[in-house]
Order: sequence, then structure tokens, then C-alpha cells
Amino acid sequence: MILKWFISHQIKETMRSSFWQKQIVLNIVMGLLLMIMLAYLVMLGMFIDKLFQQIAPDEDPVHIFNGIVLYYFGFEFVIRFVMQSLPVMNIETYLMLPVKKSAIVHYVASKSLFSIGNFLSWLVFIPFAMKVIAPVYNMGMAWVWILGMILLVFSNNFLATYAKRQLAHKPWVTAIFAVALIGLFVLDHFHVFSLSTLSRSLMGGMLKNPLYLGIPLFVLTGSYILNYFFLKDRLYPDELNIKKKTKADSIGEIRVLKNYGLTGQLISLDLRLMLRNKRTKTILYMSPIFILYGLMLYPDIKREAFSGMVIFIGIFMTGGMMISYVNYCFSFESSYFDSILANYSDFRQYIRAKYILAITMCTICYVLTVPYVFFGYKILLINTATFLYNIGFLSFAMIYLSTYSTKRVDLNRSASFNYQGMGASQWLSMLPGFLLPVLIFWPFKYFKIPYIGYVAIGVIGLAGLVFNKALLGIVTKQFMKNRYNMAKGFRE
Repeated sequence: MILKWFISHQIKETMRSSFWQKQIVLNIVMGLLLMIMLAYLVMLGMFIDKLFQQIAPDEDPVHIFNGIVLYYFGFEFVIRFVMQSLPVMNIETYLMLPVKKSAIVHYVASKSLFSIGNFLSWLVFIPFAMKVIAPVYNMGMAWVWILGMILLVFSNNFLATYAKRQLAHKPWVTAIFAVALIGLFVLDHFHVFSLSTLSRSLMGGMLKNPLYLGIPLFVLTGSYILNYFFLKDRLYPDELNIKKKTKADSIGEIRVLKNYGLTGQLISLDLRLMLRNKRTKTILYMSPIFILYGLMLYPDIKREAFSGMVIFIGIFMTGGMMISYVNYCFSFESSYFDSILANYSDFRQYIRAKYILAITMCTICYVLTVPYVFFGYKILLINTATFLYNIGFLSFAMIYLSTYSTKRVDLNRSASFNYQGMGASQWLSMLPGFLLPVLIFWPFKYFKIPYIGYVAIGVIGLAGLVFNKALLGIVTKQFMKNRYNMAKGFRE
């Protein structure tokens, strides 16, 4: 009965929200796109064995599928951590009612099970099991295999939500998850430990002995218990508010920033904004994804050394975090942009603070990409060139284009499938970000001197750093010209 009330209240809260009513047309369009995506997933499940046969004609499709299961769940864990919203519930009202606190905790902990991401993969492995596994191993073992996959999907869901919850309270716990995940893939890459062998042993064992289901069941139970006790310890809103207040107040206590006067204060305010809101926190969540992007291509750098694709990777890795911030740096402040215009007098310092924060993000990401030098010295050259391009040219170009932003952004909404703030200026920013460096590089590639092309991209960045005061003046002048149009758009 209590569960029925909880679900009913959540449905009413969603349907009565102003966002749902205002975006009803967008929700219908997104629903149609979702139906198309579901149809494609079913088709993938029906014909994935044909793809396996083309890739490895002599291999058993079931053997191949079982070998990539753990790789898939590792990738899914990262996607869930970045994009999946944490299940929340307004518990203050229920705490004053005769409702067991354990019932509230169980509901909130298990609420993430109803996320659509938990069911998308079913559309692939159920058709695959019915078409490929059942004729060979019999229908009963096919359903055992399917149940094992479902248990792993739910386990992955609870592990991702636990890691995401711990990010705000004990970041070192989330760091352990990240290090463990990266470590497994690194060990697998250097053939120290084989994930594919482990994956085949686990999934193949289920097709021989149903007792192997105990392994994913144990992982599911353990991951759920972690979430349960995490929520139970933080059930009382008074304790949560005290922790939030303490954490938020400590953000501004960065002593180094106090030495930089008004610019340091403005940077401190931007850091507070990023660390206190759902939309801006996603920038921090996405940064590890950008840094790991090189693992997709850099191991084959000998084959791709003369390709412009490595420029995209360098831009993403060293500047992805900066691009995500600068693209919306003014829209993030849309709710109090009028106050900024009324109270700030030195807008050059205001723009400079955003520029310094942007290049700081780039510098941190660049330092974290230095270990890629183990794939070859070419990697360090490419990352250094794109890093200089990002901080010396792209940062100014994107701040300049951001002065045309007129789309308001609600910082309390999650960034997942959220297109608020996306306008023409955000699309135009992709031109200097990704098209221009490729156009610069292409003539050098054509004449078989690609490394001079990388140097040319880096030189453009160095020139921007040398003339940074002039470029900062141009951006400030453009901001002063468009500031009232921006304020008008942010009010709508």
C-alpha cells in the first residue's frame, strides 16, 4: 500500500510540473524518437549474430557475445555515471507521517530500477538468446542466460548510482571505482589480465550450470545494500542541509584566489556555481570521459598518424571540459544576469575571470593526458599542439561566440537529454573548435608533412597567448555591445 502511494505521488508530481506542461510537444517528439531507437535495438538483437559472422566467420556467435559482455558493462557504467539522474524524493512530508523510514529508503534505493536505461539492453540480448542460444543450448538455459544478464544490468545500475552519490560526500570512493575500472582495461590492454576470458567463463558457465547465477545475484545484493545504507545514514534533511552548507561554504575558501583581487573573487563565484548545481556538475563528470577518449584511437597511432582524426581527439581530450563550460558560461548566470549588469563596473575583469578558469581547465586536462606519451612521442606533440590551440585561440573564440547566447538555462535540471541553452552560437562554436584546425592541417597533410601541420596549429595558439590582451579587449567590446540583448533573452 505504501509503495502504491509513493508511485502515485511521483506520477502526479511529474504530470503537474510546469516543465512537463510547457514541453509537452517536445516530450511527444522525444517519445517518437525513442520508439525508433527501440526498433533499431530489436533489429540489432535479431541480426547481431550475422555481424559476428562477418567479423569472425570461424567463431561461435555465442562465444563472441559472451566475451564482450564485461566490456559492455564497463562502458555502460561510465555512461550511467555521466548521464543517469539520481533518484530523488521529497521526504520531508513523509517524515511527519506514520510511515516506516525503512520503507522510504527502500523506495528511493530501488527507484532507479525503473530507469529506461535498465531495459534498453533487454531488446538486444533477449532476441539474441531466443534466436541463437535457445536452438543450441535449449530454451531453459537461454532463460537462465537472460536472467543472468538482467541481474548484471541491475547490479551495474546500483553500482553507478552508488559511485555517483559518493562523489558529493566521499570523492575518494568514486576515485576507487574509476581507478579500478581504468586499471582493469589497462591490464587487459597489456595482456596481463583478460576481461574477455573472465566474461566468457561467467556467461558461458551460466549456459552449463544455473548455479553460476549466484555470482551476479551476489553482486546485485551487495550493490543494493551499499545504496540502502548510504541513504539510511542520510535520511534526515537537517543533517543533509548542514553537510551541504558546510561543503558549499568551504568552496569559497580558496586562499590562492584571494591574492588576485576582483578576478580571483569572480573565479571563486564561478567555481561555487559549478559545484552547487546539477547542470554544471555534469561538466566535472564528463571530464574523465574526454581524457579517456584517446584510448579509442591512440593505440593505433601508427596507422592514423597522418589522419586529421587525431586533431579531434586532441581537442576533445585537452579542451572538452573547457568547451562544455565556455559554451554556456553566460547562460549559466541567466537567472541573475541583470544583477551582474547592474552591479559590476569592470567587465574586462569579468571576462578575464572566465578566460582564466577556462585555460585552467585545459591545463589540468592536458597534464592528465601526458601519460599517453607511452603510446609514442607523436601523441605528446599532438596533445601539446591542440592544448596551445585551445588556450590561445579557441577559448577566446568561444567566449566571443557565447556573447550571442540568449537562451536561459535552469541550473537545477540535470544535463541528461537537456537542450536548454542550445542555440545558434553553440553550433557555430563547433567551427573554430573542430573544422578550422582540420582545415589548417589539411594542406600540410596533402604535402606529406603532417607534423609541420601540428606545429602550425600550436603556433596559432601561441600567437593568441602573446596577443591575449588585445583578444580579451575584442571579446569585452563584443560583450558590452550584446549584453542587453543577452539580458532580454535570459528573462524569457
